[in-house]
Amino acid sequence: MKILFVGDVVGKGGRKVLKEKISQIQQDHDIEFTIVNVENAAGGFGVTGSIAEDILALGADVLTSGNHIWDRKESYSYLERQPRLLRPGNYPSGLPGHYLFCGESKSGVPVCVVNLQGRVFMPIIDCPFRFIDRQLNHIREKSAICIIDFHAEATSEKMAFGWYVDDKVSAVLGTHTHVPTADHRILPGGTAYVTDVGMTGSYDSVIGMKTENSLYRFLTGLNARFEPETKNPRLSSVILDIDENDGKAKSIQRCDMGLEDF
Repeated sequence: MKILFVGDVVGKGGRKVLKEKISQIQQDHDIEFTIVNVENAAGGFGVTGSIAEDILALGADVLTSGNHIWDRKESYSYLERQPRLLRPGNYPSGLPGHYLFCGESKSGVPVCVVNLQGRVFMPIIDCPFRFIDRQLNHIREKSAICIIDFHAEATSEKMAFGWYVDDKVSAVLGTHTHVPTADHRILPGGTAYVTDVGMTGSYDSVIGMKTENSLYRFLTGLNARFEPETKNPRLSSVILDIDENDGKAKSIQRCDMGLEDF
């Protein structure tokens, strides 16, 4: 079964290239289930309910996020009522939203998607390693296929987590740093892994934001308002081929393109 995972959508540019490309990718690669990370979809910080609904309407089955999901308080109530928008599960209990979505592919195969967040250079929250230990049996009861969006800063933490759950889940796909990595592979136990899927947004930018504002901060040490760039948007994604019976990954390939690539 083919599963598409689209990396962090950033602002209008990211939403534009996603709208233009997602359907063609799904058709060309016989995609049966689609996951999109949307934590930067609304002006580069968080997501609104209306934007999330627009992306779901494009053919996404579930939306994942990360630390910026909390940037827009107006989205908190939407998190509660929309189970297809996930937030990292290892935040303190009592916060709105869900970390796990269990849906079905086009052919009716159960698929579980989990959203977790790292702790190195990130907010101090619960340990993602211990969290998945506590939840894995519950997840496996629902489906042999489990895809984890691991939203983290440190490459080492992402790699360590991938090795930790190898043979236990179908894929660990890194998000957050917005820079696509070339280390996609199948780990020995059958878990697909990539350190970072990359962003879906402007690549004529500093990780999706206007270059001049970022340079001002580095050159002066003073704050400047980050604004998403819209020039030269590109879609970054990976396509997984997962065995429907045992949930093992058979392949992982990058699928990166811009508006000029079709």
